[in-house]
Amino acid sequence: MARARVRGIYATALTARLLDAGHEVVDASPPIRRRFDAAFGTDPPDVRIETSGDRQGVGAHGDPDALGAVRDLLTDAGRDALAWADPAPPGAVLDGEVTETLGGGAVVDLRVGGEGGESGEGEEAASAPATAAEGYLPYSAVDARVETGDAVRVQVREYAAPWTDRRPELAGELRVGGDLVALEPGSGTRVDVRDDEAARELSGMLDLLDLDPPDGWRAVWRPPAVDADTEALSAGLDAAVDAAEELRAAVASGDGSESGLGVLDDRGRLRDAPVAAPNAGVWVWFGRESRSGLDDARRTATATMPGHHRVKAGSADASAGVDLAEALCEPAPDAEFPFAVVTDAFGPREGDALRIDHGKPDGRLITLGEATVTGVDPDGTVTVEREMSGGGTYDGLGVDRVAGDVAETSLKEGRWWYPTTYRGRDGSVRGTYVNVCTPVEVFPDAARYVDLHVDVVKRPDGTVERVDDDELDESVAAGTVPEPLAEKARRVASALENAL
Repeated sequence: MARARVRGIYATALTARLLDAGHEVVDASPPIRRRFDAAFGTDPPDVRIETSGDRQGVGAHGDPDALGAVRDLLTDAGRDALAWADPAPPGAVLDGEVTETLGGGAVVDLRVGGEGGESGEGEEAASAPATAAEGYLPYSAVDARVETGDAVRVQVREYAAPWTDRRPELAGELRVGGDLVALEPGSGTRVDVRDDEAARELSGMLDLLDLDPPDGWRAVWRPPAVDADTEALSAGLDAAVDAAEELRAAVASGDGSESGLGVLDDRGRLRDAPVAAPNAGVWVWFGRESRSGLDDARRTATATMPGHHRVKAGSADASAGVDLAEALCEPAPDAEFPFAVVTDAFGPREGDALRIDHGKPDGRLITLGEATVTGVDPDGTVTVEREMSGGGTYDGLGVDRVAGDVAETSLKEGRWWYPTTYRGRDGSVRGTYVNVCTPVEVFPDAARYVDLHVDVVKRPDGTVERVDDDELDESVAAGTVPEPLAEKARRVASALENAL
């Protein structure tokens, strides 16, 4: 059994699934406490589950054994839930090389070693080796001048989902964080609480209990410490001290040096594997089918409109709109997803710009460009057009790409495929490419899905061909596409091949 702390738009659904599976949920938010007839403890969590910044999925980080216990619970939400190990989880100490210096910091090519990406469910999950990942080191977080080519040893401060354009944030000094208190190099005690009166009371309590950090460390007490009892305060500091000393010992024992983190003066000290990895992590992308499964889980605890998580994932405004709608009326659980209502309120609308966010099974996301919306149908179909630049050929079609060609794409909410037809300036059809993917979701600013490799093309002469089956097979073997999802992709491709 694992103790988990859950935050974000998927919190109610995941709390329901965690409790049903026999896990413990701790530090629950007030809405969660209201919705569940359960006891929620205050012990430190083994795993923290948080919604990604773009609301497309969740990141889970913490004790490796506990993480393994909840990982399958996250990916079981639906066939289009895909998971990847986090190669740079928070707290990890990694070596790397500065590859680029920017205005406020440096890009670091991290040596993560081990297993860097995985996807799948249960025993079917495999992994693909990853020997590097990029991170961002702010100049203010390291006590030395940083230049391209420098060897560095850094700690991961903030994680980043693989499908975003953010890099994990790094620092050149150690820090160990608990829910009540964090330790960082220095001395003394600091209370990081905005309420001045509460901060003074906590400071007085700490002085009374003589809760001082050991030499070489500064204790930074966090807001939850205000409501903690004396036993919890003492236990929190003891746990932080143990973790900090263990981490410091791991860093020092790596090569016998005690010079710590930052710019290394000897490249021979660089290690390919993590210097210290107190936490493990996994990122889970939820597709449309998975969000529907999470709707069902949430519905066991509270009123939930059809498409609850699908709408909330679209934008902050849409998320607030869902809360208002559910507060005002009792949603019918068997109603259809209100696509027309959602697009009328939040977009996209005809004339809007819409990105096509093309997810890859290895966790990357590629934007295929920005298109203009030419039509929005209440049945969930959004038609977009892009004017193409010249040069090269159209993938799979073997036809030259000519400047001024127009790509017309039909994106239908919930469909496992979408077609793009390429036309010349004179309107002649230059070919059609049908992409097989996880169910399409048309959000206000982007259409999103994960490409499943296998596709079907129709050439100008009417010839139909199914392509890239080998890439799908390779992804299954590598563990980035679970077999049930691959089988669905093959069935869809066969149906398209026969229909075209």
